[in-house]
Amino acid sequence: MPDETLTIHIERLLTFAMRQKLIDPLDLEMSRNAMLDLFSLMEPEENVPEIDSASLPESPVPLLDPLLDEAVQRGLIEGDTVTFRDLFDARIMGLLMPRPSEIQRKFIQHTKDNGIQAATDWFYQMNIDSNYIRMDRILKNGYWKHKTTYGELEITINLSKPEKDPREIALLKTLPQSSYPKCLLCKENVGYSGRLDHPARQNIRILPLTLEGKEWFFQYSPYVYYNEHSIVLSSEHVPMVISPETFARLLDFIEQFPHYFVGSNADLPIVGGSILNHDHFQAGRHVFPMEVATVQQWHSCVREPEVNLGIVEWPMSVIRMQSKDRDALLRAAVYVLEAWREYNDPHAEIVAFSGDGVTRVPHNTITPIARKKGDGTYEFDLVLRNNRTSEEHPDGIFHPHQQLHHIKKENIGLIEVMGLAVLPGRLQTELGLVADILTGNVAFDPIALQALDHPLHHHLAWIADLVELHGTNQEAPTAKQLLQGAVGGKFSAVLHDAGVYKRDEAGQEAFKYFLTKASII
Repeated sequence: MPDETLTIHIERLLTFAMRQKLIDPLDLEMSRNAMLDLFSLMEPEENVPEIDSASLPESPVPLLDPLLDEAVQRGLIEGDTVTFRDLFDARIMGLLMPRPSEIQRKFIQHTKDNGIQAATDWFYQMNIDSNYIRMDRILKNGYWKHKTTYGELEITINLSKPEKDPREIALLKTLPQSSYPKCLLCKENVGYSGRLDHPARQNIRILPLTLEGKEWFFQYSPYVYYNEHSIVLSSEHVPMVISPETFARLLDFIEQFPHYFVGSNADLPIVGGSILNHDHFQAGRHVFPMEVATVQQWHSCVREPEVNLGIVEWPMSVIRMQSKDRDALLRAAVYVLEAWREYNDPHAEIVAFSGDGVTRVPHNTITPIARKKGDGTYEFDLVLRNNRTSEEHPDGIFHPHQQLHHIKKENIGLIEVMGLAVLPGRLQTELGLVADILTGNVAFDPIALQALDHPLHHHLAWIADLVELHGTNQEAPTAKQLLQGAVGGKFSAVLHDAGVYKRDEAGQEAFKYFLTKASII
């Protein structure tokens, strides 16, 4: 690319950054020089035509792509793969962003002038404009809803996280081990240049919070699974623990961000999230299916009469607690946690601890979610969890069972608990291949599918059932609809497996027995 053309592409991105207020007019010369330096240019070409900001796209991606191509040509990018290009585009956008302290000042000013909702609107858009939130990839995710007796579950197939290129996988084996930052959630990620096994974060900005007198931070997820998907993280790299302080921090957060929900993954393996070594919450502005699920019967809490509670009509085991008295709600929630931690009911396969008599291994925990309603009512959903395994279910008694692993075998974390399935990207291709069988475009060959290297091998039994039910002469739109319904049914079954108290009469009686025996109702 001639330097003149490169200069034009640089100017287009600078104009975009100005239009989106990533940089101010006073920053323009410094930002231009930083870009020139990045591409080893001593000066810009003269007589470059003025860029009309209205002609530029809403996303920075089309503006970044030619710059990334040029970086490859100039040897500035080690390899022309998605990961190496991602590392470099974060480096570019990092040059066009305010410092974290300036972002904090602007956020505070937006909050004072227009309220917290306007402030998060601004901060969210800034994260999109900086390409930290990769909206171009997120929009590729599959999404649909599935009707059940509990309401409409949400299903998404995650295509936004790119898979590693084989060249990258080979190179990873040769890289030295690094422990900085300690994990993806550490505050030290801000401004980090990244490496092949750790994403670049020059374009991330995080906001300081005070929760229960401790320093925490607020940021958005780069691959949002729902509207304004946020992460609230401890300033310290400490393991996740569900404790009374957890509940207090959740309430602190919704006091400051009343238009968001906030929740925490459980703190034990199998029933926890993917990152257990750094204490954090997830938040956002989204109404999940569980939130609108009804309560069977409301009761007054025995120990805190100002608190009302009941069992949510949901495949997992959820206690909903409401009160306008924040302190009373906190005390009641802490009591439920303490009672559940120690609770045993062998008939329902609930055992609180195992071990050799010297060491006790805990199994009971809670996935908590907090909200603040428009009328000032505080609400907790406390989801009872147990992470025991057995010979029959080595992956977890209250975990997706083996026959569901072809669709979902990962931990059932906070997002899934609330009714949004985050399914692996492989399913997009696999469902297309299954649809070909249901439409008759490809013959159903059970023998061929038995081969371990066949992409549909793990779906064989499921496909046989689908063919028996629906035949192989479906129209393409019908096949797609049938598969979406079948996948939705599988996710509903996943949630049933993860529920400690089943939805049958015996399970619900055991649930009520816990609440009464523990003097909760």
